[in-house]
Amino acid sequence: MTLSAPLIVNALGQLDNPNAPKSAAAAAGLNQSSAQLTIDARALADAHASGLTAVNITLGYTMGDLPPFEHTLEEIDVWDAIIRDNAADLLKVRTAADIRRAAEEQRIGIVYGFQNGVAVGDDPGRVALFADRGVRVVQLTYNQANQLGDGSMAPENRGLTPLGREVVGALNDSRLMVDLSHSGERTCLEAARISRQPVSINHTGCRALTDLPRNKTDEELRLVADRGGFVGIYFMPFLALSGHATAADVVEHIVYAVNVCGEDHVGIGTDGTVTPVDDLDAYRQSLADHVELRRASGVGAAGERADTLPFVEDLRGVEQFRDLARLLERRGYRSERIEKILGRNFLDYADRIWA
Repeated sequence: MTLSAPLIVNALGQLDNPNAPKSAAAAAGLNQSSAQLTIDARALADAHASGLTAVNITLGYTMGDLPPFEHTLEEIDVWDAIIRDNAADLLKVRTAADIRRAAEEQRIGIVYGFQNGVAVGDDPGRVALFADRGVRVVQLTYNQANQLGDGSMAPENRGLTPLGREVVGALNDSRLMVDLSHSGERTCLEAARISRQPVSINHTGCRALTDLPRNKTDEELRLVADRGGFVGIYFMPFLALSGHATAADVVEHIVYAVNVCGEDHVGIGTDGTVTPVDDLDAYRQSLADHVELRRASGVGAAGERADTLPFVEDLRGVEQFRDLARLLERRGYRSERIEKILGRNFLDYADRIWA
């Protein structure tokens, strides 16, 4: 099978050269800023070489002690400047048509997304402000509870708060994606049921295969799909109880998700970069400190350990999407289904939300 320039959309990833000193230092802390990323010639060349069409990047407040609202507005400014300074390579995505335009113009579409709704504060009106600035995806919670609802590591599993329900409505009004990655089970189910538009889980795994809180139950997956939503499978350690997930595990979770959700609702959200970490030995030496810092700060997830790389070692770098396509082909998937998973399902979902 030959896939001729398929559309590739990463529903959650990052554009960065993690080997650059600034990026390596940023990865060790909690107060991470987009200003600490390294979008250099290698990061751009690798993204192009991988065939990537568009990526939902994480900007704004996720965790740490920075002021969430102010920091998030600064992050939007940072990314606006990055795209302006690299206009030949990057395109800010506001509509599904912009993803198609990125493909036609051989640029990388950048989707602005949050991984925590804390920046909304207690004012649902901020959603419209963020939408006006170009934000297109808002994940309600990170691992812990916030003012909107419980994350996947919140033991009470209380679901959405009254404010959270208001914010889901505000996201619908502004036609932004309601992303339920990292959410607790009740938060996910309640948001999917009350949302007037389809919702997404942009980066997750299947709990039936690997029983960890960051993965989603069949009930969550099926409800999101039945209501016209999207599910992205990540390239993360949570796909295996050992913490050492492989490319084969990624394929198994995709296959399982397709069986639960149907082939029109599943894609990829790698939660990683295209440019790989070059010195894995040095990276492993610093990983234990990073994992402990996350645990001590209350933002870690079950399954994170000192020996668990936050990526799949044999599915990374510029060949990661083509390697995945080849592995899915070996599982008997036809080219049309593979192209849906690589990006067309996310694009179709974007058409439904960003109209």
